[in-house]
Amino acid sequence: MLRFAAFSIREPDAMGDSSPAGYNDAARFERWSATSQFKAVMFAKRTNWNLTLNLLSEALAAHRAAGKPLMDLTVSNPTECGLAYDTEAILGALRNAESLKYEPSAKGLESARRTVSAYYVEHGANVGVEDILLTTSTSEAYSYVFRTLCDPGDEILIPSPSYPLFDFLADIQDVKLVRYPLLYDHGWLIDFHSLEQAITSRTRGVIVVHPNNPTGHFVKPAEMAKLNAICCARQLAIIADEVFLDFALDATTQPTTFAANPAALTFTLSGLSKISGLPQMKAAWLVASGPQEMKREALARLEVIADTYLSMSAPAQLAMPAFLQQRHSFQKQLISRVRRNLGQLDRLLAGQRVCERLALEGGWYAVLRVPATRSNEDLALDLLATKGVFVHPGHFYDFPADGFLIVSLICPEPEFSRGVVGLLSSLD
Repeated sequence: MLRFAAFSIREPDAMGDSSPAGYNDAARFERWSATSQFKAVMFAKRTNWNLTLNLLSEALAAHRAAGKPLMDLTVSNPTECGLAYDTEAILGALRNAESLKYEPSAKGLESARRTVSAYYVEHGANVGVEDILLTTSTSEAYSYVFRTLCDPGDEILIPSPSYPLFDFLADIQDVKLVRYPLLYDHGWLIDFHSLEQAITSRTRGVIVVHPNNPTGHFVKPAEMAKLNAICCARQLAIIADEVFLDFALDATTQPTTFAANPAALTFTLSGLSKISGLPQMKAAWLVASGPQEMKREALARLEVIADTYLSMSAPAQLAMPAFLQQRHSFQKQLISRVRRNLGQLDRLLAGQRVCERLALEGGWYAVLRVPATRSNEDLALDLLATKGVFVHPGHFYDFPADGFLIVSLICPEPEFSRGVVGLLSSLD
């Protein structure tokens, strides 16, 4: 993951040129193209991001380039964690002769959507096939929802802490993000007072990440009811990101999905990237639910957007039944590893008093609270330089204060254990 720092914008050159008019030779055009005017004329403001790597990302690149040992406690790619995949079944699913036929369908092939509908049956939800749209990723699904709900400058509420992808998705769609806090008190909960205070006349929806990344907080039934009441009263949509829904740590409980939420207009996003550990297959979906009239209008608009792009490939759609079937073996392996790493983390933490693990209910990450004697970035830089341990500082995930580190629980177990030992020895 990259965090972007300040981007240096040059002043116009001494000639004072502000346009390419009269540039008839390559050398003069190259000089002009380096100026801020070039950027102003040629590129959109929405993509004027700060693209300079921060100090931690630069330090990591230098560490790797020097060939130094590295214990990476930020691993998020399941295909690089030593988990076993059924290669024959996965590759075999892509060798379908039906892929040679082109059958454009705005919502996606019905066979694939039926597979998604069956997935929700296992979660106790009745989701109609016609309420499902296939997308290449949850990021694409977010863009569809933002375009359906928002005019330029409209607002979407997002939880804080949460992962930084939202900022880029919103910028691309000309949407303004407004944060509402999650509070911690022996567990995470939504600060509904602050959420309601953040609503304005331009607010169009509220994002919930269920469970949250990285806090591992599931939206509780009482919170879901409160959220429904607020959104119904204020004519707001709920946008529920459920990519980690299947990864509850407590095997005896099954979190409630938003996919069949009847009270407020709701868009539920998920996909194979996390559920089946297949991010490279680019297969995801979007489910619309809520009051019938609102849902019907939303689906009609979404279908036009989807029909405009027709982005998902036929091989991926035809393979979705097999890909979703693979989730059972994948999830069993991954949840087992998460629980073992979490158990090892707790055992190591039990012998000291400088680091605390915050409560979590699901997902792949753990939040560590450490003494805020220096900035999160300085601590992460020191861990990398002195121990070869790479962690994410809390501000990557919009934690409002120093004293928080985030570690991945899907790392190979020996590396995870060595990394945590190194981290604790540095703190001690």
